[in-house]
Amino acid sequence: MTEVLERIEKQGDFLAESGPECERLGRLTDEVADRIRWTGVTRLLQPAEFGGDEVHPVEFFEAVLAVGARSGAAGWVSSVVGVHPWEMAMCDHDLQQAVWGEDPDTWIASPYAPMGRAKPEGEGWLLSGRWSFSSGTDHCQWIFLGGMLTDADGVVADPARAVRHFILPRSDYEIVADSWDVIGLEGTGSKDIVIKDAYISPDRLVDPQALPSAELRRTNPLYRMPFPTMFSGAITAGTLAIAEGALHAFVEHTRERVDARGAAVAGSPHQLAVLGAASSDIAASRLQFLNDINRVYEAGAKDALTPALRLEVRRNQVRSVRRAVDAVDELFMHAGGGALRRDLPFQRFWRDLHAAMNHINNAAELTYEGYGLQLFGQPVPAGVRY
Repeated sequence: MTEVLERIEKQGDFLAESGPECERLGRLTDEVADRIRWTGVTRLLQPAEFGGDEVHPVEFFEAVLAVGARSGAAGWVSSVVGVHPWEMAMCDHDLQQAVWGEDPDTWIASPYAPMGRAKPEGEGWLLSGRWSFSSGTDHCQWIFLGGMLTDADGVVADPARAVRHFILPRSDYEIVADSWDVIGLEGTGSKDIVIKDAYISPDRLVDPQALPSAELRRTNPLYRMPFPTMFSGAITAGTLAIAEGALHAFVEHTRERVDARGAAVAGSPHQLAVLGAASSDIAASRLQFLNDINRVYEAGAKDALTPALRLEVRRNQVRSVRRAVDAVDELFMHAGGGALRRDLPFQRFWRDLHAAMNHINNAAELTYEGYGLQLFGQPVPAGVRY
């Protein structure tokens, strides 16, 4: 883990300087993707058998935070793509061999939203659909796609039980090139995916409700973490990383800034007060997030995970990102007109941060509702991910 962080540090300036070019392309540049691979961050959750490190999930998320504080887009892709090996580790062994056997740095994309429909076909299924928001997908050779199983007529009998993750190689799906035209997180290249009647064999299908598959890897509590905790954690880490990057950009901007009278803004009590409060709130969000991941890991290791803990952790995740975004907004409102300049990074972090808040896993209200209902002994709505 120390080596990964050291490698990220070595790439820090390059990653920070890559932002404008990634935005212009609408995806990470090939060199950025290659350098992220070189750091090893996307193999931290990968099985050791296939060149991974099987680290504690806190170590993975710390690495993501380090990348994303330099480049919001690079951190987001590192987190989303980097969490996929965790799920692949619990898939069919021959499938893992197909993905990583020749190249352990092969990346896997998603999205998991159940937008596809799969009809029965022989022993398998025919999958069709269109999915949005496949982050980093241009640099990936495999993909997890969410969908629902149907009957032969295409009817979903029970949506609550029909959701599956389908796993496909790059040759079986199309990336829609012009589908990522946005105002934030532009460099993530989160493009649409289209499939028409791709055959899915039974070994390339996962029931997310059956995760984690602890019986497959009982020697490592990493693979007992709940899927919603891990994937929502990836979104939380990617978002908090951008907030940390925005804080650093504000400090650097303010360090050189002078007011209309020529006085150093860094000496203004108003600036210092805003900075003090914002930096504390962002630090608190990071600490709460990582501490919660550790709590879930320890509970999973003891087979002591409860719905109450999982809901509390999700409550804290959505609250931590909201707290961090509010803190950055305060900074942005006190950064002056110069913060709007496209040649300075602060505005990019600010835009990326608000784009990240549009991700469903950062939506707070339904999670708060689920937490409160569970606390008072009432049923948790089906849409609450925990």
